Parts: sequence; C-alpha cells; structure tokens
Amino acid sequence: MKICLPTAGKGGLNDLVGEHFGRSPTFTVVDTDSEQVQVVSNTSEHMGGSGLPPEQIAQTGAQVLLCTGLGPRAIDLLCSYGIEVYVGARGTVKEAVKMWKDGQLEPASDSNACKDHRH
Repeated sequence: MKICLPTAGKGGLNDLVGEHFGRSPTFTVVDTDSEQVQVVSNTSEHMGGSGLPPEQIAQTGAQVLLCTGLGPRAIDLLCSYGIEVYVGARGTVKEAVKMWKDGQLEPASDSNACKDHRH
C-alpha cells in the first residue's frame, strides 16, 4: 500500500509532516509492501506550477493520505481519486505512519476540515 504525506523537505522517513497540506514543498510516498520511499516535489499551482495537489498525489499511486489537516475541497478531490484521507498526523513521516497503523488518526470529514479553507 502506498501512503502519501505532505512534507517539509527531502528527508524521507525522518522528514517532518508539513503543516499546510497544499503548500508543503514535498510529498513523501511510503510503500508499506516494498518499504521504498519516494519524495516528490510539490509542483502544483500552490507552489507556482500547475494543477492541484490531489491530482499530483493521485499520480503517485497513493491509496492513503496522512496529514495534519486540510480543507473540504481537498478532501472531496482526494476522495474522488479513491484516496483515503486521515488527519492529525504530526512528527516525522515514520511517526505519522505508525500513528495511522495504530489507529490514532481520524478519517477526514467536513466536520474536521480546516475552517480557513471553506472555498
């Protein structure tokens, strides 16, 4: 299974989870089957490129997204790509993946979406 997290840089499993989903400079994809880690630069329109972060994440083949929080539009778009979304991730990528495996993250919903991103 491929799990994607917005991240602060190119540190792989030891990188910090990015606090702002769409404006995180990178996305780190962890394949739990092969244990391979891929770091992808955020080239979305939020970072001066084109497209939206959920579109870019879908291209990685990720089935799950773990993040601190995100807006309802991003949740809806990720879900439309068949990507499960969980909020409350913090710490390093490795720590956040463990939190998810331990059932400590909450499925994203309109009720726990970022209130500042209702557009």
